[in-house]
Amino acid sequence: MKTVLIVSAHPDDEALGCGGTIARHVSEGDIVYAVFLADGVSARETSGNVELEQRTGAAEKARQLLGIRESYYLGLPDNRLDYLPLIEVVQCLEPIVRKVRPDVIYTHHHGDLNIDHRITHAAVLTACRPMPGCSVREIYAFEVMSSTEWATPSESPFQPNHYVDISDFLDVKLQALQAYELEMRDEPHSRSLKHLESLARHRGNTVGVVAAEAFMVVRLLR
Repeated sequence: MKTVLIVSAHPDDEALGCGGTIARHVSEGDIVYAVFLADGVSARETSGNVELEQRTGAAEKARQLLGIRESYYLGLPDNRLDYLPLIEVVQCLEPIVRKVRPDVIYTHHHGDLNIDHRITHAAVLTACRPMPGCSVREIYAFEVMSSTEWATPSESPFQPNHYVDISDFLDVKLQALQAYELEMRDEPHSRSLKHLESLARHRGNTVGVVAAEAFMVVRLLR
């Protein structure tokens, strides 16, 4: 049994990036936690308490569908994590890492277009420095549509080298995404349900399975 921590910038990133993998971990007896650094709505012109409650409610519905044991909401400013000194973001995350003591962490790709995603990645690597006694033995970076693929290709492209077979968990991933219906978009858009299903099938077909999620290995200690 492993303890897994999903470190996401915003509620919905966990379902977009690794929803099927979360469901698979849970089915195999692993314990999964999630932490969301930013609120996901305060950068919007129409943001308010209602929007925040809706986003949190969607995250809790997705949590139950995916089987996440507990989620932590840190409430940092949306799309403004770069306004904070990195050490402040790290200090918000470190207590969660110490409490959960994860074996495995999934987080954002360091080259994403979204600034919160990039800061989240940096905060994870800083909070999980491989010091003696560190519990974290595996760190994987996931892709989030409408951010990972929109970044400048020449800077830090997402080049997956680790795949998780989610053939039996694709439906659960899609249900979790439907919980975030206000964040989904209609076709043609990379964050449409239809495209996200096609992406999972594409990632799977490239490695000989029905559906998969793709990751970049950041750390793998055996």
